[in-house]
Amino acid sequence: MNLLGLSASALTEWCVARGEKPFRARQLLKWIHQRGASAFGEMTDLAKEFRAGLDTDAEIRPPEVLQDNVSEDGTRKWLFDVGNGNAIETVFIPETDRGTLCISSQAGCTVACPFCSTGRQGFNRNLTTAEIIGQLWWARHVLDQPVSNVVMMGMGEPLLNYDAVVPALQLMLADDAYGLSRRKVTVSTSGVVPMIDRLARDCPVSLAVSLHAPTDALRDVLVPLNKKYPLKDLMSSLRRYLDPAPRDFITFEYVLLDGVNDSIEHAKAVARLVKHEEISCKFNLIPFNPFPNSGYRKPAWPKTRAFADLLTQEGFITTIRKTRGDDIDAACGQLAGDIQDRTRITMRMK
Repeated sequence: MNLLGLSASALTEWCVARGEKPFRARQLLKWIHQRGASAFGEMTDLAKEFRAGLDTDAEIRPPEVLQDNVSEDGTRKWLFDVGNGNAIETVFIPETDRGTLCISSQAGCTVACPFCSTGRQGFNRNLTTAEIIGQLWWARHVLDQPVSNVVMMGMGEPLLNYDAVVPALQLMLADDAYGLSRRKVTVSTSGVVPMIDRLARDCPVSLAVSLHAPTDALRDVLVPLNKKYPLKDLMSSLRRYLDPAPRDFITFEYVLLDGVNDSIEHAKAVARLVKHEEISCKFNLIPFNPFPNSGYRKPAWPKTRAFADLLTQEGFITTIRKTRGDDIDAACGQLAGDIQDRTRITMRMK
């Protein structure tokens, strides 16, 4: 049993089933997630007999690190082996006031947005809870700077791996594990409407939505999932998500593609859409990060600035995401990995 994959409640059940008191689970959580222990022998306040049983029946095993690259701007990217020729990537973005870890939830992605390198890779499999939380465990283990924020914006659509993602989120929030505020943990989704409703009940963390277009006709092309869950249904689910906590907001992610979705008319249509739907929100504009044969271009800075200014004038908090880690292919939309075999790695990216 890889204990990295057990939430607080699941670990309690596992300990009790072994004849141990529930408080043993809290001890294990603190040793594993707060202190970063990788061996049960390090857990000196556990009884020797209990530790011996753990050595026999359990392990603490994050994914294996295959590559560790650091950008000129300090961004750090790990390539993790998740078996059977599959790899995932995790990115740490250091800033003066926070450290943000971008975590993957799938090897590849089923949504297949055409402007995303991961989407071009195709889908291989869902990650386990241990593989998801193992990315955070590893980052906390090796970084000098604390991880203050976690965003599930890496490879994959988190809400299409719901049963593994939610226990990982619960560990991130648990006081005996990582103790992060729910406002410091963000799930990014392309708009899986039924799972948005479930997340609101099960683990209401911050929500970011990949919008990218103000109309169904354009969004059908840029976010194929829109054909199943069109904008009307998506916006209704977002209102429901905010209903119990009206002081919260949705972050709309919007990748700007030159000549495709970046005109002033597009910006006006975006403003009309969210105003009509009465969604409390802010916008995070992302100039497209190029990769080979994408077929898309980054818009010129004046167009990006004009798009942002229009949304600001309409009363929305609007930011333009600074490109980080593009020299190591760690920028938004650039994550994809492929292992040819156990010893030779080929990065199919960007």
